Amino acid sequence: MHLGRPTETISLRSPILIKQLVIAIYPGSFDPITLGHLDIIERGAKLFDQVIVAVLCNPSKSPLFSVEKRINQIRESTPHLKNIEVDSFTGLTVEYAKSRQASVLLRGLRVLSDFEKELQMAHTNQTLWDGIETVFLATTKEYSFLSSSIVKEIAQFGGTIDHLVPENIARDIYTYYS
Repeated sequence: MHLGRPTETISLRSPILIKQLVIAIYPGSFDPITLGHLDIIERGAKLFDQVIVAVLCNPSKSPLFSVEKRINQIRESTPHLKNIEVDSFTGLTVEYAKSRQASVLLRGLRVLSDFEKELQMAHTNQTLWDGIETVFLATTKEYSFLSSSIVKEIAQFGGTIDHLVPENIARDIYTYYS
């Protein structure tokens, strides 16, 4: 006979939680990839299960390097990051994200004018697919001025770019402009 509180049954089984991997796409032309881009990739790799650095094939642009070369440059610059993949795509970024089962677009912000453009793109992407979120990372202050265009312009006129891009990229750019 039991006098007192009713006996409670406690299950020693804990529910199995299935965690969905969070895949982020970091799209861009990366012509060339800079230390600012690498900063965003490295920080994104800490936040997400997988980051796909997606090189955009834009037929209306005349890039310094081919898509294949840019992919190889990025791979050579990121061997220390195990959850990074490098790929290329054409078309709409959200369609590519869907095809890769990604739920996040990763974007870097340098200055206020970047935010205006990026916010407009984020809202537009949401109208195309409500399964995508855009996450903005502010660049570190040492790279807030840096862009691929600036790197190319400095190199074109014989300036030093070693402090702006990875060593392998600097070599490729110096060779291109020599």
